[in-house]
Amino acid sequence: METIFVLLPLALLIAAIAVGLFIWAARTGQFDDLETPAVRILFDDEEPRRPLAARTSAPGAGAAAGATPGTTPRQTTKADSTRRAPE
Repeated sequence: METIFVLLPLALLIAAIAVGLFIWAARTGQFDDLETPAVRILFDDEEPRRPLAARTSAPGAGAAAGATPGTTPRQTTKADSTRRAPE
């Protein structure tokens, strides 16, 4: 019988905390958009692109990067900057 005097207030306290957290989450907009997070994984992230000037003036560009004298370094494209290794 003494156990119920401890467990009942403890259960009511835990329930009150859960209800309070639910009300807080509802007021701060946690349940506003339920569809977007589920489909966000299906879209690829856009990789940030460096400006052209930063690519050509980077240290090591030109002959030091393996280009033959008299040729310009090959410009990279978005297709070259994939995350997968070339096959």
